Order: sequence, then C-alpha cells, then structure tokens
Amino acid sequence: MKVLHVIPSVAKVRGGPSQAIIEMVKALRSQGVDAEIVTTNDNGKALLDVPLSELTDQLKEYGNVPIRFFPRFSPKFHAVREFAYSGALNTWLWQNLTNYDLVHVHAIFSYPSTIAMAIARIKNIPYINRPLGQLCEWSLQQSKLRKQIYLHLIERANLLDSKSLHFTTEQEKLEFNQLALNIPNFVLPHGVHIPNPIPNAQQQLRQILQIPDQRPIILFMSRIHPKKGLEYLISALGALTEFKFALAIAGSGEPDYINQIQDLLTTHGISDRTYMIGFVEGETKNLYLQGADLFALTSHSENFGIAAIEALASATPVLITDGVAIAPMVLDQDLGYVTTLDIESITATLQEFLNNLQLAQSKGDRAQQYIAEHYTWVKIAHRLKEIYCQ
Repeated sequence: MKVLHVIPSVAKVRGGPSQAIIEMVKALRSQGVDAEIVTTNDNGKALLDVPLSELTDQLKEYGNVPIRFFPRFSPKFHAVREFAYSGALNTWLWQNLTNYDLVHVHAIFSYPSTIAMAIARIKNIPYINRPLGQLCEWSLQQSKLRKQIYLHLIERANLLDSKSLHFTTEQEKLEFNQLALNIPNFVLPHGVHIPNPIPNAQQQLRQILQIPDQRPIILFMSRIHPKKGLEYLISALGALTEFKFALAIAGSGEPDYINQIQDLLTTHGISDRTYMIGFVEGETKNLYLQGADLFALTSHSENFGIAAIEALASATPVLITDGVAIAPMVLDQDLGYVTTLDIESITATLQEFLNNLQLAQSKGDRAQQYIAEHYTWVKIAHRLKEIYCQ
C-alpha cells in the first residue's frame, strides 16, 4: 500500500504534531507500508534550509523518512504566511496524487491540507484527516468568524467526503461530536519512545542548572505560546512563597511574548528560581524530562499533549489541566495530577505535589510502565495499518 501524508509543516517550531508525523511514517514503513510525506518549507517566520521539490530520505533531522518539501509563499503579512500557500505543492498534487492508494491529511484551515483533500475528492482518491485538535471548542473560538466561514464554505465538504477522521483521544472526539457532523472516525493516539534511562539524571540536571540543594524541579516544556497557559503556572507558583522549588522553562516562542513571560516571573517574585532554557532536543531533552520531578502543562487546550506523554514515558509525573485531552487517562491510571485552568486550583495541586514528593515519584514510576504497555509506536503503527486496509 502506498500512502501519502500531507502536513503544512514539519518544522520543530510547530510543535508536537510536526514531530509526530515523522515518527508515524517511520513506524508505518517498519510495518511494510510505503509511506512518505509532502509538506512545505515553513519554519514560522523563516524557511527551512532543505532541498525543494525532490523526494529525499537523507535528512537525519527529519528521521531519514521519504519527504518532499515545496516552497511556501512568504509575505510579510502574518496571517497570509501562516496559511502556508504553495503553488508548487498544488501543481505536484494535481500531477501525482493518483499514484497513491490513500492520503492521510494532517491539519485543517491550512492551504496544503485543504488543497490535498479537495484534489483527492476530485480525483476520487480516499483520504483520512487528522484535524490536530482544530475542531475542538477552544480552537474554534480563536479567530472564530474566519474559521466559521472557512469551515462552512470549504472545509465542511472536505471533511464530509473523507474516509474517516483520525482523533488522538476520546476527548477530542467528544468535542467534535458537538458539531453534529456525521463522519466516520476512529481514535488512535500518538506513539512514544521509551527513552534509555540516564544515570543520576536528577543530580546531573541540578548540576547543569546550578541548583544548590535538592529542591524539586518543575518542568514546563512546550512552545511558549498563550495557548499553553504558562501565565497560570507562574501565578500559582508565585503564591507558594513558603516552598522551595525550581522552575525550568524549555521551549521557544515569539520574542515579545517571551518578554511578557519574563516580566511576569519578576512580578510574581520567582525569576530568581526560574531557568529559561530555550528549545531542547535529543539527549538534552531526555535529561530534562528524566531529571525533573514534575512536568507541568497548564494549557487551555491540547488535543493530545505529546510532551506530557514523553514525560510519563520518562517516569516523570505530570500536572496538566483538564483541557489537555489525556487528562482522563492520567486520572484513571493515577499517573499525575489534573486540575482546572484557574490559579487557585493549580496552586492547590502544586501544593499537594510539594507536600508529598515520594507519592509523586510513585505516580511517575507507574506512568512509565503504563505508557510502555499502551503507547509504543510499533503498536500504534500496526493498528493504523489495519485501519488503512479496511
């Protein structure tokens, strides 16, 4: 079976979905599926330095999976640039889409995804769409009027004609059901790799950050973006004046917003115990995930929460809000803490964690075992291959 995966961007600045598609394609290929990716050279405000219009599987940074990049239209206007228009991609899809048995489209409300579904409809090629949480309530409220118009005039027909929708959690599916669109769908989570344990990871991380004692490290690792609710976490930690802790913030974002976060850290009196790490990957990322005592993601909405799953796979308990779609699983399996998105609730939950660090570690140990049993990429790819063949 020959399957084409279409996504607007695989740049790291675009977060978890862009990383997940590479692992997904790699795992599918290990299961005998002839899968490849087509995308643009989008890299936020910049462009990726990659070969254009040719299929390559020699890019280690992108998992050495077959991938074809096309140039993104890059005007100064943010909204137009974010739409990721690519005339070359459009032409290639028209000429080549019939060479594939199935198209797996990732995202909506973006030119590469929309045009791929439209061309597949015209050419009668079956396709699946993974909406990346963009049909969830919080996401639909952002730029609400523009999305309503786009959905009803263009994307609704694309979605209705899809073979199926791919959700990554039951919560994402439940929010979609509120739209009353009768479309076949399935729930299949992202996979994750269980990392090799790093000896004395907590001690190593404290040495790197020069934390003078055994105070617990709370890790925020994600895009630094208003959606992620970092302001709530900072405000809650600022209220815990009687506790010792360190906050590590790992991720990148727009400079103006990062300046706002730094000002907020000063306002709440925790700038002296906060470490702005920037973007991390590879073994450095693994060290932070394994060396932290708690992973915190107080997000408004996450259709999955890849970084949180990675923390659980690293035996680190998580503190997440109920807007993170894996929250029911974390509660049911007792793998961490779930709170509502308000400062008082987050503060109380952090206090619960800080008052019983040994209990938190037992949650983390249980988490790693659970993730290893249910979320490996091999298992996910095997199930996805079965769905493709239905």
